[in-house]
Amino acid sequence: MRDNARPVPGAPAIDIRGLRKSFGAVEVLKGIDLTVRAGEVVCVVGPSGSGKSTLLRSVNMLEPPTGGDILIEGVDILDPDVDIDRIRTRIGMVFQQFNLFPHMTVLRNLTVAQERVLGRRRAEAERVARDMLARVGLSEKAAEHPGHLSGGQQQRVAIARALCMNPDMMLFDEPTSALDPELVGEVLEVMQALASSGMTMMVVTHEMGFAREVGDRLIFMDDGVIVEEGDPTEVLANPRHGRTQAFLSKVL
Repeated sequence: MRDNARPVPGAPAIDIRGLRKSFGAVEVLKGIDLTVRAGEVVCVVGPSGSGKSTLLRSVNMLEPPTGGDILIEGVDILDPDVDIDRIRTRIGMVFQQFNLFPHMTVLRNLTVAQERVLGRRRAEAERVARDMLARVGLSEKAAEHPGHLSGGQQQRVAIARALCMNPDMMLFDEPTSALDPELVGEVLEVMQALASSGMTMMVVTHEMGFAREVGDRLIFMDDGVIVEEGDPTEVLANPRHGRTQAFLSKVL
């Protein structure tokens, strides 16, 4: 039997063609074309309601598209015969809210999906979890419950949890927007280290400094379309489109 979830060698990490998404009569995505290469960091910016988060959530089918195509590592995830759950194991996602289980320790938050989804034994899952907690600088918090951590620490735990699944790529949906300003930096540092390690990343963010310093490409969205894209430094310094100019004049 053909393995229809197996990555295609040499294919882009994410290949989106003509993506459309409607909620009732409201069309939120209006024909998006976007390719993300393996190892690339793509930052997506734009005003609220522009479709940024819907685009990101479509990549792992949290929002099933109305039309178009999405290929993950060469695999058509809209194929009704594809094993979407297997595809999702290769896509880590971090949300605005931390979505940690409050009744579980940090360590257990990181092991439960490994055991239930990947079939790892408890000892192996705990070894991976401790490695990932060390990676985000939280080794000493393994026995704590999420409620005893700061918001920045909880978001770093959420990143570690996603990394425990050994993803090929990471999606970040405004991961610092729910944090107090003084806690933003510690999360961005972890994300910058991930990018430096070669992780493929798609990041919806309002952190323009992060986009400039870490992003390989910056995409500006408005009203459900990609208005402008290019090198982050160039787009931020010399936006060509009037809508981009108007947006950046308010946030820079």
